[in-house]
Amino acid sequence: MTTETIEVNARNYRWMSRPVVVVCVDGCEPAYLDAAVAAGVAPYLARMMKTGANLLADCVVPSFTNPNNLSIVTGAPPAVHGICGNYFFDRELGEEVMMNDPKYLRAGTVLAAFADAGAKVAVVTAKDKLRKLLGNHMKGICFSSEKADQVTMAENGIDNVLDLVRMPVPSVYSAELSEFVFASGVKLMETRRPDLMYLSTTDYVQHKAAPGSPAANAFYAMMDRYLAQLDELGATIVLTADHGMNDKHDSDGKPNVIYLQDVLDAWYGVDKARVILPITDPYVVHHGALGSFATVYAPDEATAAQWILRIREVPGMESVLSRTEAAKRFELPPDRIGDIVVVSERNTVIGTSASRHDLSALEVPLRSHGGVSEQRVPLICNRPVNGIASSRRLRNFDALDLALNHAQ
Repeated sequence: MTTETIEVNARNYRWMSRPVVVVCVDGCEPAYLDAAVAAGVAPYLARMMKTGANLLADCVVPSFTNPNNLSIVTGAPPAVHGICGNYFFDRELGEEVMMNDPKYLRAGTVLAAFADAGAKVAVVTAKDKLRKLLGNHMKGICFSSEKADQVTMAENGIDNVLDLVRMPVPSVYSAELSEFVFASGVKLMETRRPDLMYLSTTDYVQHKAAPGSPAANAFYAMMDRYLAQLDELGATIVLTADHGMNDKHDSDGKPNVIYLQDVLDAWYGVDKARVILPITDPYVVHHGALGSFATVYAPDEATAAQWILRIREVPGMESVLSRTEAAKRFELPPDRIGDIVVVSERNTVIGTSASRHDLSALEVPLRSHGGVSEQRVPLICNRPVNGIASSRRLRNFDALDLALNHAQ
């Protein structure tokens, strides 16, 4: 042990007395765990929730993958670390920019800080889009399932991952992409024994399968087996999610979509408004780039104020906020969220123009996320925790605090 506490982003973390594993299960609505436990397919999770800590927390809004994963590893909201979606409109460049480059990060991670202090740290994520962000300035092992066949010691801190895990590289659109994360975590714990490990999955299954469905229960049964192995290896485990997941369709299975760019173009003319969907990334087959959070860029503040009043009247809208209001309410960086922030209701998503969304690949009725309705997530630990005030609003980015300061 090189030090007793580490301070990162104005929070203190105690040095681990045993290996710590934080798991972010993408899209894990709390109902998934409850259904799997009730069906008897997740006996380890049942024990974990009964004898450890079984809590609920709020994720970051927008309830998307990147903002929340970065919040978890920094222990801070996007106002601090700067990542508030996959896309934003850079006014200086005059173009839409993907925010998956570490240059957009404004804060260091707890992972990098512990690695700098001498801890053995490992990160395994499903999709490669997150890898460089999570591993920013971090000495240690960091790779993705998606590109596990391309790892090098120089780039990832490890090589020959396929030989270690004994699984082929999975399809990016599969449950196996997440299973590879868990299998890697177990093998790393057996062979390298990291002091601190972060595992992050993909929500491919959750986009397609509701809680309690055969596909969902099979996924959580798989996860349960690997978590039990990590427990047997002596790890403190904290499991949370980056966001929940809800049906976004009507009774006939047709997506409930507000095509906001089309609405604004009809009201005010083409090229007056610019609608940005921060859910957009290279992997849109399972959600069609449709989520419950969007930002709008207007010509000026006075125009934005007028638009806000009118957009609020659109059926399916939950909240329509100015940049200042949204930055304060959701703890977001104001320079990356547009002039208006729009959040739709539980069963509704927001699109740009109907012509820009290809929904032909949706094999099942749309399920997605992004809004306040997907903010509630599990926060569970395989050991009892102490020192958590009952009045405290727990966040998913309290996961490392829980593991290092309260479960030891």
